Amino acid sequence: MEMGGGHRGVLRLRLLPLLLLLLDLGFRNGGRCAAQKLPEQEVEALKGIARKLNKTDWDFSVDPCIGSGTWVNSTGFIVSNVTCDCSFQNHTNCHIISLQLMRLNLSGVLPEEVVNLTYLRYLDLSRNFIQGPIPASWASLQVFNLSLQGNRISGTLPKELASMPMLKSLQLEANQFEGPIPPELGNIISLERFFISANNITGELPSTFSRLTNMTDFRIDGNNISGRIPSFIKNWQRLNRIDMQGTLMSGPIPLEIALLRNLTELRVTDLSGPSMNFPPLQNAQYLTEVVLRNCSIHGKLPAYLGQMQYLKVLDLSFNKFSGQIPAEFGGMVALQFLYLTDNMLTGDLPAWMLKNKASNKVNMDVSYNDFTGNPPTECQQANVNMVSSFSVMNASSLRPCLRKNLPCMGKPQYSSLFINCGGRSVVIDGNAYEDDSSQIGTSTFVLSDDKRWAYSSTGDFVGNENADYIARNTSRLALAHPELYTEARLSPLSLKYYGLCMENGEYLVNLHFAEIMFTDDHTYSSNGKRVFEVLIQGAKVLKDFNIEDVAGGVNRAISMNFTTNITTNTLEIHFYWGGKGTTAIPYRGVYGPLISAISVTQGKSSVLHSR
Repeated sequence: MEMGGGHRGVLRLRLLPLLLLLLDLGFRNGGRCAAQKLPEQEVEALKGIARKLNKTDWDFSVDPCIGSGTWVNSTGFIVSNVTCDCSFQNHTNCHIISLQLMRLNLSGVLPEEVVNLTYLRYLDLSRNFIQGPIPASWASLQVFNLSLQGNRISGTLPKELASMPMLKSLQLEANQFEGPIPPELGNIISLERFFISANNITGELPSTFSRLTNMTDFRIDGNNISGRIPSFIKNWQRLNRIDMQGTLMSGPIPLEIALLRNLTELRVTDLSGPSMNFPPLQNAQYLTEVVLRNCSIHGKLPAYLGQMQYLKVLDLSFNKFSGQIPAEFGGMVALQFLYLTDNMLTGDLPAWMLKNKASNKVNMDVSYNDFTGNPPTECQQANVNMVSSFSVMNASSLRPCLRKNLPCMGKPQYSSLFINCGGRSVVIDGNAYEDDSSQIGTSTFVLSDDKRWAYSSTGDFVGNENADYIARNTSRLALAHPELYTEARLSPLSLKYYGLCMENGEYLVNLHFAEIMFTDDHTYSSNGKRVFEVLIQGAKVLKDFNIEDVAGGVNRAISMNFTTNITTNTLEIHFYWGGKGTTAIPYRGVYGPLISAISVTQGKSSVLHSR
């Protein structure tokens, strides 16, 4: 059936606005007309950038603003996009506004030619293998976002960055920057996001940062930044997130934090200095994650935390809290992770904790405390870890694993111990390394089948809650006894291994390591840095330990030997993450202690072996 002319006219009128809209979107996102062309200055800039970064796949036989081919490619996590705005001069001219080259393993140095992209607003070169300093000439860039995280960029933070008039986001995490933060950066009034975690930054936070009143996200983890947490954070009233883990800063947390009502995530750990009270957070009603670990906080747990309806993670481990767990904590409707490990909490173990079911997926760890009442029948119940959580007052009625130091209830009978951490049982040089392939580790106590050893694991991986607690190497390891190193046990916070019912005396503890999660090629996976601490019988034997550095590379085995004394028939080996190293290479959630195997024999030595 034919349509009448009147109907066709109405249809044309109805489609016209839609056609105009599509044409406009096409022009803005790479749609072309014959007269449009990227200016030669910007084409030459791209050629220079390609040379400096060793990027060889750009096709310069077509216009870079075509919006397809080699100029736009997003495959999985890999991004190689040149984005143009072609609306200039009545849609007759194009300019590059965004350059994203992410996870491409680009090498070379940061190109000065970027400054010739005068309309550039977004520059993201994250997760590559770029080296060298930031060019001082970049000060003229008009970008809103500058992301260079996960490279090997070095030198000091250039004070010239302060000249970027519109900079909102500066992401320099996981590089090799050193030296102090230039006070001039406090002049970037527009700055909202400041990420410098996992570098080698020193000195104190500049007082000029008090001017950064638009700050919403501030992350400085794992740097050697010192001094007290400044009270000028009260000026950052738009702030949503603070990450200050593993620095050299000292407490107390300033009382002015009470003014930060928009906080949603707060992570401050491993503060030096005197004991302090819990900071006033009652005004921050939108908090979802609170991590105040190893900060020498004393006193009682604030009951108001139990009334925070969005609180998902609460980590107050390794502090000096005393008194009972508030009943209000049982009403945390959003809670997924509660870590009260290694405090001085007393009273009854709350009944609501013991009613927790594995299906609830609520993980709680109250190990290493001083509870006196309502003891459980097991040390691990559903997702609640309660090992060594009761005082000695009621020792006769408690299971051994609930008591301090996990005492031996029978006759001590073991003088050696061999564990293949994260792996299956294997015999090496006549010694049977026992299976340790349990997948769980968030708030977990695991006793071996023969009750000869156990481990207690605490913590979840930030940014990747579903991360595995066992690392697996998928390539062939060219080293002796690869069976010990193909798998390894991981921990995002704290991991303790116990040798149980050991005969008292002097022992050689041999810790076997191999870094199997990073690479040694020219890819961004080689930019990772794992740093943690090791304690044996409570004494720190390894500080800021980096497996790759000590072994001389990745996929290389190293054995660290230590002599220790067992006097109470129990051996404790503690692996602890103090907030240092990278946390997002090759992806979020890769950090913390890694241990391949443990061997313990009677004797002594102080020898380090690598192969």
